[in-house]
Amino acid sequence: MDLGEKLAILAASARYDASCASGGTPRRSAADLPAGVCHSWTADGRCVSLLKVLYSNSCRFDCAYCANRASADTPRASFTLDELVDLTCAFYRRNYIEGLFLSSGVFSDPDAVMERLIAAAKRLRTSAGFGGYIHLKLIPGAGAAHIREAGRWADRLSANIELPTEKSLQTLAPQKSGKQILGAMGEVCRTGRELEEDRRRMRAVPPFAPAGQSTQLIVGASAEDDRQIIALAGALYRKFSLRRVYYSAFIPVAGAAGSAGGAVPPRTLLVREHRLYQADWLFRFYHFSPEEILEAPYLDARLDPKTAWALRHPERFPVELVRADYEELLRVPGIGAKSARRILEARRSRTLRFDLLRRLGVALKRARYFITLSGACLDRLEDPKRIGRLLADQDGAGCQLPLFEF
Repeated sequence: MDLGEKLAILAASARYDASCASGGTPRRSAADLPAGVCHSWTADGRCVSLLKVLYSNSCRFDCAYCANRASADTPRASFTLDELVDLTCAFYRRNYIEGLFLSSGVFSDPDAVMERLIAAAKRLRTSAGFGGYIHLKLIPGAGAAHIREAGRWADRLSANIELPTEKSLQTLAPQKSGKQILGAMGEVCRTGRELEEDRRRMRAVPPFAPAGQSTQLIVGASAEDDRQIIALAGALYRKFSLRRVYYSAFIPVAGAAGSAGGAVPPRTLLVREHRLYQADWLFRFYHFSPEEILEAPYLDARLDPKTAWALRHPERFPVELVRADYEELLRVPGIGAKSARRILEARRSRTLRFDLLRRLGVALKRARYFITLSGACLDRLEDPKRIGRLLADQDGAGCQLPLFEF
């Protein structure tokens, strides 16, 4: 098998992992880009190109939701270390990519697989002179020494928790251990904190995964509701200082059995994924608690969760923008974190007007029912049900990454 065939197989096998926020929309024509090149978004919204591949798609595990599971009838391939390093550097020199996302099937014991991934990252950083971003996938069950070594060469690490409960994991991925997955996350968190403490006392402290860690949750493969998923995500952020939890709508793969998502239309699961991203944004940046966001088992498919919360709490509105503090502004549908800061800055030097709000980034289509300016309003929140119908998405929800200002 030549290198081009390997790349096509291993890039296709990697596309199911959402934990690098990758998307399939290229900035250049798809014909201009080689297989495996995708795009990821940084915390400040910049788009970067990554080579997203598996080291090998051979796997000893037989997870029901995975296209690369041991029993799947799919072409198998593996890179050699030289092939992967040379390919990454060639793409980097040609300006196809700015970084590498590298994962692998579990083709051997976890330590052996992790050693291959670490060897690739180490060679890229040392003898190959690769200066781009590196995201390494941790193999649950690998030892603490391997996790520490991986963080030395990678910018970000991730261990996918995959399913919300140990029960679901044992049903759909019985060879995986939730304890091992959480153990890997815990080791990354502990090591990062230890080295951060060392940096306060010493100058020569080696780097360790400066972009932190992330994980992925599959939505709809098992029976857990949104309330359980959001509670788990909130706990992961608090306990392990995760940078991101990524949500991946379950798409049935050929031959998969035993999953709860098989009878649910893909469109419905994509809408659910989108709403979970929006809810995640609320408790990460808008100071909502997971308990506030969900008062029912599932998020409203018709309304973004911030608007749904506001309509459940009409006693909190309208918010007077001339006097409201930052926390109050964040609760208003149509006002995001950026536009809230702009409002606070603008009202120090000028009189707020409704036409100015548009220029400050406020989405008046939603905000108009929840705000006043010096007592004046555009609409009143007199009938939350009617407002809910007016603001409801006509087609469910956009099946994309979350809207950041809502």
